[in-house]
Amino acid sequence: MRNKKNIIHENISITAISSEGYGIARIEGKVIFAEACIPGDVADVKIYKSKASYEEGKAIAIKSPSSDRVEPFCSHFGTCGGCKWQYATYEAQLKYKQEIVKSAFDRIAKVSLDNILPIVGCDETKYYRNKLEYTFSNKKWLTLEQVESGDENIVRDACGFHIPGLFDKVVDVDHCYLQGSISNDLRNAIKSFCIDQHYSFYDIREQKGFLRNLVVKTASTGQVLVMLVVGEDNDEKIEKVMRFIIDKFPSIDSLQYMINTKRNDSTYDLDAITYKGNAYIIEEFGAKKFKIGAKSFFQTNSRQGKHLYDIIKDFASLKKTDTVYDLYTGVGSIAIYLADDCKQMIGVEEVKEAIIDANENKLLNQQTNCQFYTGDVKNIINSDLYDAHGRPDVIITDPPRSGMHEKVVMELLHLEASTIVYVSCNPSTQARDIALLNEKYDVTKMQPVDMFPHTKHIENVALLKLRK
Repeated sequence: MRNKKNIIHENISITAISSEGYGIARIEGKVIFAEACIPGDVADVKIYKSKASYEEGKAIAIKSPSSDRVEPFCSHFGTCGGCKWQYATYEAQLKYKQEIVKSAFDRIAKVSLDNILPIVGCDETKYYRNKLEYTFSNKKWLTLEQVESGDENIVRDACGFHIPGLFDKVVDVDHCYLQGSISNDLRNAIKSFCIDQHYSFYDIREQKGFLRNLVVKTASTGQVLVMLVVGEDNDEKIEKVMRFIIDKFPSIDSLQYMINTKRNDSTYDLDAITYKGNAYIIEEFGAKKFKIGAKSFFQTNSRQGKHLYDIIKDFASLKKTDTVYDLYTGVGSIAIYLADDCKQMIGVEEVKEAIIDANENKLLNQQTNCQFYTGDVKNIINSDLYDAHGRPDVIITDPPRSGMHEKVVMELLHLEASTIVYVSCNPSTQARDIALLNEKYDVTKMQPVDMFPHTKHIENVALLKLRK
């Protein structure tokens, strides 16, 4: 039991939750991070990583379950890598996420948390995503029962999600609770049709196969976009499967395909070919409309995204005379949503495809006071930008999980905008950046928002005011 390669801690009490969603226990001064545990559990935990001050492991038995523990609702739970918090009540999940935000700011930012508001939960905790990407594979993950059966006739073709840590194995998804509309029916129908047609599912080791990926996007308007990614330039096969999809699902608004013969699944440099309908669907946030193409990035939870944007709008408290910089603007959705309330909105984004979408959305909404720039934020916000548009009264920043580059933080301190609204999907890097901004700014309000039920992920909006 004390073998360093096979340590098992028995009957340990989980007392807290980590920012990565692990249960936390403490034994003889050492912190134990335990997968598949929540506060209140008493568990046996097998350790797979041991350091001087901490260990990481996974529960192999729950001896006494937390009062917050429930039975997972998905048959793929534990195999599929998504929705890892299904074993906790949703009320408990919200409590944990509030604690994650508070802990990050306690540990890292060391700023006052008197003004942190209760987390905004989702009204819908299932079928809340507007985009899913499935993978086709000829290496279906087999259950223990299937392996032990010795059945050599089991179909190994699968369409679903990668097994965590195994790049070549895919769990064959029967029903996914993340996306509603026709998503499940569509995936299962295409899979069955292609198996019947003896079309090859992709072999990632051999780098060959006809079927690679399936992307399904839905909008709150009811519109549906489907893109099939194939690994062979075969007109006959493509035509046959496209025709099947249209005949089986005539309500699809945009049907596209993409040919990817590369050795990786990235599609940013490939053209999507529209087979039916427009090259996009329309999403609506209030009075604003947004074109969502096959490769467009957009908030993946539309209903909760609208709540998030309303919080940003409330925090910003814009005036008609304000110049606003929207850093890491993406497709310009926040900028366009708020643009009617200010004098001018300046968006900056590194991904040029996103700025193309932003300019399309600007035209769609007849937004004449938005200007978008392509480039790394740390290189774009400089005297040339200030000379062209003036210094910002309000800054909205929504960086990636890694947070803002230190050079950007230093420039924000130099600019001294009266208000900064910092939106983050990673409270730890947000707290790190705000610790630096604390030189001149006070955090006057924070609002955690749950965008992704049954996962550890959380958005947090912080309002910073320039200290007088």
